[in-house]
Amino acid sequence: CRFWDLALREHAHVNKKGLYDEALSSFFQNAVLVDMEEGVVNEILQGPLREVFDSTQLLTDVSGSGNNWAVGHMTYGSAYREQIVDKLRKAAEHCDCLQCFFLIHSMGGGTGSGLGTSVLSLLEEEFPDVCRIVTSIYPSAEDDVITSPYNSVLAMRELTEHADCVLPVENQSLVDIVNKIKVMSHSAKPGSVIKRDSTVISGQGGISGSEKPFDAMNNIVANLLLNITSSARFEGSLNMDLNEIAMNLVPFPRLHYLVSSLTPLYTLADVSVPTRRLDQMFSDAFSKDHQLIRADPKHSLYLACALMVRGNVQVSDLRRNIERLRPSLPFVSWNQEGWKTGLCSVPPVGHSHSLLALANNTCVKPTFMELRERFTKLYRKKAHLHHYLHVEGMEQSFFSEAINSLNSLIEEYHQLDATKARLIPDAPRLSIAT
Repeated sequence: CRFWDLALREHAHVNKKGLYDEALSSFFQNAVLVDMEEGVVNEILQGPLREVFDSTQLLTDVSGSGNNWAVGHMTYGSAYREQIVDKLRKAAEHCDCLQCFFLIHSMGGGTGSGLGTSVLSLLEEEFPDVCRIVTSIYPSAEDDVITSPYNSVLAMRELTEHADCVLPVENQSLVDIVNKIKVMSHSAKPGSVIKRDSTVISGQGGISGSEKPFDAMNNIVANLLLNITSSARFEGSLNMDLNEIAMNLVPFPRLHYLVSSLTPLYTLADVSVPTRRLDQMFSDAFSKDHQLIRADPKHSLYLACALMVRGNVQVSDLRRNIERLRPSLPFVSWNQEGWKTGLCSVPPVGHSHSLLALANNTCVKPTFMELRERFTKLYRKKAHLHHYLHVEGMEQSFFSEAINSLNSLIEEYHQLDATKARLIPDAPRLSIAT
C-alpha cells in the first residue's frame, strides 16, 4: 500500500497533466497480489488504491498458513500453482520489455516464507531468463511468531538457490530508524529542523488519509523500491538497468544478499541544500544508522557496491564522493573498482535528492548466524516440529537440508572475511610474457 501510494504521488508530482505516460505504464499494470487470508487484500480492494489493481491479479484464500512454512510452501504452493502461473503469465504479457520480477514477502509467517518462496521457484521455471530481485522482511528476535526461526531458515534455502538478488530488511532496523527520527524531531537543532511525521514522506496528505501505526516503517521499504525502480520510470543521465544490479553486484551466485541503506530518511523543514549536505548524504549511506539491516559494513569486506542517486546530482559529484569514500571502505582485492552508479533526474517528492546504496558485503553474516542460533534452540528440542511434519509432502530432511544450506552460506562469507584478516599480501599474479 505504501509503495503504490508514494509511487502515484511521485508520478502526479512530475506529470501535472495526469496523463497515462510511458513512465507510469512501465510499472503500474503488473502487480500480482497473493495472500492466503483475505483481510489485507480486501482492505486494498475497498480502499483508495482499488483502481490501481485489476481484481484478476489478486489471489486469496480464507484461513492463512498458520505461521507454518510447510502449509504455505507445500499445501498452498501445489493447490494454487496453476492459478499463480496463469496470473503471472497474464501480467507478463502486458509488458513490452519484461526486465525483472520484484518479489516482496516476509520471512517469519507461513504464507510469506512458504508460498512466497514457492512463487520464487515458479518464476525461475516459467521465466528462467528474467532477473528475480527479492525484498525479504526478516523478523526481529522479539517476534511474536514462535516458529519464525523455522520459517525463516526454510525460506533462506529457497532464496539462496532461486533468487538473483535478495535485499534483506530487518523489522528491528526499521523500528530503530523510526524511533531515532522521532527523537531527532523533538530535539532538532536550529538549521536542521525535521518536519513532524515525515519519515521518508509520511502517509499524511497522501491517498491514505491518516497515518497508520506501521506506515513510517513501511515507507522506508517503499522508498527502497522507489529508488531501485526510479530509472525504469523516469529520465536520467545515467540510467541503471535493473538486470545490471545482479550482473554487477553478485560475483558468486549464492552470495547475493545485498545490504541497502537509504538517505535522507526524513524531510528537513529548511529547504536550502548546500553541497556539504550532498556530500553528507554519501557519507550517511555508509553509516550503520541508515541501513535497513543491523550490520557494520566498514569492519567487513565489500565485494561490490551500487549507488543509485536521484535528483539534481552530477556525475562529477558521484565520482568525487566515491574517491573520497573509497580509502575507508575495505574492498576485496580483486574488485577494487567494483562500483556501479545510476543517476535519475527526478527526486522523491519533498526532497532535492536522495541516495540508495546497495552493498554486497560480508557483514550480513552475523544476521544469518543469529538466525541459525534461534533455529537451533528450537530444533535441538524438536519443538513444534510435529506441526510441520503433519503437512503432506513435508519431511524432516527439509530441516536438515535448510540448516546445511545456511551453514555453508555462512562458511562462504567466513572464508571471504578471512582473506581480509590475513596480513599476507596476495600471491603474485602470473605475468604473461609478451
